[in-house]
Amino acid sequence: MTAVIIGAVESTQVAIAAFARSDWNLALVVTLPPEAHSRHSDYVDLGPDAAKAGAALHHTRQVNNAETIAAIRAVNADYIFVIGWSQICGPEFCAIAPGRTVGYHPAAIPRLRGRAVIPWTILLDEKITAGSLFWIDDGVDSGPLLAQEFFHVAPDECAESLYAKHMQALASMMDGALVAIAGGSPPRKVQDERCATYATKRTKDDGLIDWSQPAVEIDRLVRAVGRPYPGAFIPVPGGQVTIWRSALPADGPHQEGQPGEVVEIDGASLTVATGDGLLRLEEWEGPEGYRPVKHAVLGN
Repeated sequence: MTAVIIGAVESTQVAIAAFARSDWNLALVVTLPPEAHSRHSDYVDLGPDAAKAGAALHHTRQVNNAETIAAIRAVNADYIFVIGWSQICGPEFCAIAPGRTVGYHPAAIPRLRGRAVIPWTILLDEKITAGSLFWIDDGVDSGPLLAQEFFHVAPDECAESLYAKHMQALASMMDGALVAIAGGSPPRKVQDERCATYATKRTKDDGLIDWSQPAVEIDRLVRAVGRPYPGAFIPVPGGQVTIWRSALPADGPHQEGQPGEVVEIDGASLTVATGDGLLRLEEWEGPEGYRPVKHAVLGN
């Protein structure tokens, strides 16, 4: 079996590794050029991985352009895998291998189809999620399921830990999926449209902290948009302070100061008043020379 894979992030790297340990021939890796790395905060240079797997490398910024479609067609692959690529595959692309194009989505689709799904999983306080391999059709994450692996979302889950769980699930599913496809009768479980929900695109600006919100909500935002994403932040003179890790004080919510006021400084950590309760900022970084002081209001 011959395959093409399209992607530019760690999940693409995980999938390439699965091909490398299988009997498949990975003929082509389609990915972003290194100078376009800013498109994905979790971008991975896949050149070394493609070389290790014995695959040719094709750089593109747009998977639907004529040059890229021609490069994919030239391989005459049995299957195409789109894993870790944010652009919607157009009609001409989907016509290359109709019914033989596989995608990965980091949610329990049909729930949470769409964009920025790992942050949304945490922001929506989902208790259980899944990684999903599916057959790409002309909809948005709506094709039949090839494989789906469920797992719990911990109460203190952060983007980094949830991302890692998805990489583990994908690695496990890819091994089984490649065997199933090669066997000739891979699963094609139709999604239940009654359960479909959609997640909207998020940008870096969506990480702006509003101190009038309850501490529990701000903590959830910090966990949702942390590494490998740009992080939650507040504007300060000379730039911004990015909050990478926070925690709710063990003694529960209570108010000591106006929202955004630094009420305690303990070593590198800060305790800040919010609209409801206190929040401890355990890891943060700001502009060079920036030092918060007690009773200052962050973001002012």
